[in-house]
Amino acid sequence: MGRRQYLDWLRGVAVLIMVETHLVDAWTRAPDRSEAAYRWAMFVGGFSAPLFLFLAGIALALAAGARTRKGAHLSEAAALARRRGWQILGLAFLFRLQSFAISGGVFPQTLLKVDILNVMGLGMLLAALLWARGRRLSSRAAWLAAVAVLVVLATPIVRAMALPSWLPYPLAWYLQPVPDSGAFTLFPWLAFLLIGSAVGLWLDAAGTGTEERRVVVALSLAGPAVALGAYAATFLPSMYAGTPSWSASPSIFFLHLGVVMTAIPAAYAWRRRASGWSPLREFGVASLFVYWIHVEMVYGIVSLPLHRALGFEQAMAAYAALCVFLYALVKLKDRGLRTLAPSHPRTLAP
Repeated sequence: MGRRQYLDWLRGVAVLIMVETHLVDAWTRAPDRSEAAYRWAMFVGGFSAPLFLFLAGIALALAAGARTRKGAHLSEAAALARRRGWQILGLAFLFRLQSFAISGGVFPQTLLKVDILNVMGLGMLLAALLWARGRRLSSRAAWLAAVAVLVVLATPIVRAMALPSWLPYPLAWYLQPVPDSGAFTLFPWLAFLLIGSAVGLWLDAAGTGTEERRVVVALSLAGPAVALGAYAATFLPSMYAGTPSWSASPSIFFLHLGVVMTAIPAAYAWRRRASGWSPLREFGVASLFVYWIHVEMVYGIVSLPLHRALGFEQAMAAYAALCVFLYALVKLKDRGLRTLAPSHPRTLAP
């Protein structure tokens, strides 16, 4: 099967949510942060990171499956998946180096700050290792899902435990959230990518359009069931001592997971009805590029006069203008790449 464009479209939706969250968080003034509209904007923004990680897991599984169908050995496909994980992890540190060079910060903490790319890179490495452990689809999916559930259930314990004093603080940042260390830790964010990889195996096994529709229908049933079950579980007594924070609560994790799973069939249905040119799909294909350039625009020194200076309505207008500007940069980047690409050599006909 060809490229699944509805996944690119959904990644584009995640891009828009991500940009909205970052801009509204960085530019909205303090009095407007108590408004319901601001709280709703941040609530919606909470789904961008789960979507990105979930879709990264799907893409990793689809790429590994495609390589094996082209004749690559299992170990070779796993090695290529691990290489992609190392690349993303390297980009995470390169991104922080760029941020430090442009906007400064505390050295070396700024360079070691944990962000979504760090979690994504390490998650890909783990997913590739688990993917290689199974010889069949069912065993691979079981390994990925089992480790993901263990990560989720262990999150409140890891968050509450006293880390050993000899553990370097950059490593501790991957386990427990610390102020100014970033919003991401391996627990529980890693699990979104692992479960995405399991779903990617399911989609990769669908060799025809009919089989893929069956997978999508199954996701349309499983996603709401997971979300509703998790929501109901939030009213039950917690099995953990104390009350975990929202990002450490297994119920909240599975609530987000159910919504993200449901987004796959929603995107599939939308792209079936609205095929053709789509700016959202172009945003999705260029998601790493947009992430790379917009964070510094929003949080960096270039927009310092706008930080915490706009009303919520003004911030939303700025968000719309920034999206148009980012799309123009995406088109400019694509045009530049086409210009630099070598032309096909002429065929020497007899």
